[in-house]
This record gives sequence, structure tokens and C-alpha cells, in this order.
Amino acid sequence: MPVWDDLVGQERVQTQLAAAARDADGLVTAVADGTAPPAASKMTHAWLFTGPPGSGRSTAARAFAAALQCTSPDRALGGEPGCGFCDGCHTTLIGTHADVEIVRTDLLSIGVKETRDLVRRAQLSPAVGRWQVIVLEDADRLTEGAGNVLLKAVEEPAPRTVWLLCAPSLEDVLPTIRSRCRHLTLRTPPVSAVADVLVRRDGIDPAVAEAAARATQGHIGRARRLATDEAARARRAAVLRLPLRVDDVGGCLKAAQELIDAAAEDAKQVAEEVDTKETEELRAALGAAAGTGGRMPRGTAGVMKELEDRQKRRRTRTQRDTLDLALTDLTGFYRDVLALQLGSAVAIANEEIRHDLDRIARASGPERTLRRIEAIIACRSALDRNVAPLLAVEAMTMSLRAG
Repeated sequence: MPVWDDLVGQERVQTQLAAAARDADGLVTAVADGTAPPAASKMTHAWLFTGPPGSGRSTAARAFAAALQCTSPDRALGGEPGCGFCDGCHTTLIGTHADVEIVRTDLLSIGVKETRDLVRRAQLSPAVGRWQVIVLEDADRLTEGAGNVLLKAVEEPAPRTVWLLCAPSLEDVLPTIRSRCRHLTLRTPPVSAVADVLVRRDGIDPAVAEAAARATQGHIGRARRLATDEAARARRAAVLRLPLRVDDVGGCLKAAQELIDAAAEDAKQVAEEVDTKETEELRAALGAAAGTGGRMPRGTAGVMKELEDRQKRRRTRTQRDTLDLALTDLTGFYRDVLALQLGSAVAIANEEIRHDLDRIARASGPERTLRRIEAIIACRSALDRNVAPLLAVEAMTMSLRAG
């Protein structure tokens, strides 16, 4: 199965990346021989993948990395890079290739220290592959200082290093960095394409796959989770009932508190699964006495405190991500309401609650629906500015009531 098969609904981007991967061989040869690179090569040292959530930015970057490391025997006979079966493709896709570093963060930002480590790695020559590839899946989370550190590496790249940066939009990356990258824009995949890949790759029932793809409006990761996780479907159903519960002030405040509590519970579950294991592994590495209450060696308190701080930041990120997902679902609810009010022919995402959508649509006009969508957007912006989550969500639910 070629590495491009997971890149859903992105034919134009796939064509560009495949052409660049073919030209990359000529560039490697030129670097090795000390000759001039081929004219009009489609390959370059830095790429920026942008697109809406769920469009497959990181999937495209990983597929391109695999194609660059492809070692298929068919290549010598003119075969396309990215076979998906050779050792280079396989190890890249599962994240174990010695020359491919895949960077993602479960924290709120990527700091200077982590970025400097990446830049040092980028200066190394490839150990086994053709290229040293750095895939930075959350380039939008670079702090300003980290971005300036990265800029130097992108400005003066090592001869056989490729940077693959992923971000939601161009504006999420420093202008000085994006001006030095080749930019590829991914689109939201069609619902039918997402449903097809869920059936073909994950063996999901076609009806369930279609409903999940429609509900998430083409977001591949969310569609897969919704189709396979009963708890995710239950949480989403609870969020979509919120517009029906804001008839009075008490209902608004209660709905806001329940939304915050659900997000906190999600963060707690992630913490329980990961934090305990991390803590025990670090304690063992530092030589702590056996057992969770064993005495720690002297001089290790700072290291443990650093881990605790990191875990706290991860819990905050998880809670915010859960809230953001709920707000996205709410926006989809009112988008459907607006479509009904305007008599639009656009497909309804939440067809399973059509009666609730009709009820809200009849009870108000398009202007009030637009104000409610703006209230949700304002809540997301407030959370980005570190406003206390409960206050932000309470303000939103009150605005949903007022319309």
C-alpha cells in the first residue's frame, strides 16, 4: 500500500509531494558529488503544511518523509518513491526510522530548549537514509524565542536535512520562517472520502462511517474516534443537548459547569493513564527505593518537580483541547440551524437530531443564530487568552440564551 493512501482527498498535494520525492534523488546525488543541483527541482529543504483541523497535515508530512526514505528495489527501475512496504517507508510511518524525528507536543507550547535540541539534531548527517527529516507537527505552538531558534536552522540548512512544519494557517508561523518554506495548503476532505477510508482501512460499518464523517464534517481523526468510541459519542450527544438547556440563567450556569467538569474528567483520565507510569519510570531511573513511597536519592527533587510541572501543563492542554472540541460541535449545531433557517441545500451534519435543530430554527431567526455562533467563537478566543475556563463558558452560555 503506497504511503499516500492515508492522505484522504488531497490529490493536488499528493501530486506535488510525489514529484518532489522523485526530484530528491537527483538532489542527493548532486550533494554527494559536489555538483550543482538539477535545474527546476521540485525538492527543497523546508516545507510548511497548512490546513484546517482534520485535513491531514501531519499525515501528509509523514507520507512525504517516508517517500524521501523509500528504499524499494523498484526505484532503480523507475518506480515511484513511497512504496509503503520497504524498510525505509515502514520504519518512517511507525516512527522508528533513525533519520526521521517526529515532534509533537502534549503541552501548551514548544520552548527554546526543545527547539535547540532539534536544531542540533538537524545538523547531523543521515545515519542510514538519504535525508535527515524533522517533522514538526505543532509548529504553531512554538514560542517566539523557539521560532527565532528554528529560523537560523531553516535559513542555513544542513545539506541533507529537510524540515517539514505543520500548522493550521500561515499566520500561525513567524513570517520569517514561512517565507523560507515551500507552502502546501490542504483542504477539508469530502465526507464521502472520509467515510470510504474508515470502511476500507478500519473495517467500520458503512452506515456508522457515513454518520461519523458527516458529523465531524470531514475531520478524519475525530471521525475515526467517533465511529469507534462509544464514550466519545456519548460526550458529543451531551454537548449537542446544551442549546436546549439554556432557557434560564440557572440552566446556563449548570450547563457551563457540566461542560467544564466533563473536560476536567477527560484530563484526569489521561493523567491517570500516563502520569503514574511516567513518575515511576523516572523514580526508577533516578534510583529511588522500591515502591511508590520509596525514598528518593538526594539532589533529585528538582527533576521530580520539573516532571510534575510538565504533567500539570499537559492536563491543562488536555482540558482545553476537550473544551475546544465541544465548542466545535456546538458551532456545527448552530451551523445546521442557520442552514435550515436560510433554506440552504447544504447537507446537515447532525441529521440524527433533526427535530432539535428544527425546534431551535423555528424559535429564532438567522440573526440570533449568527450572534450565537459569534459567542462560541468569542469563548474560544477567551480560552486562548488564558481566561478562566468556567468564566468563559458561563459567558458563552448566557449569550446563547440571549441570542
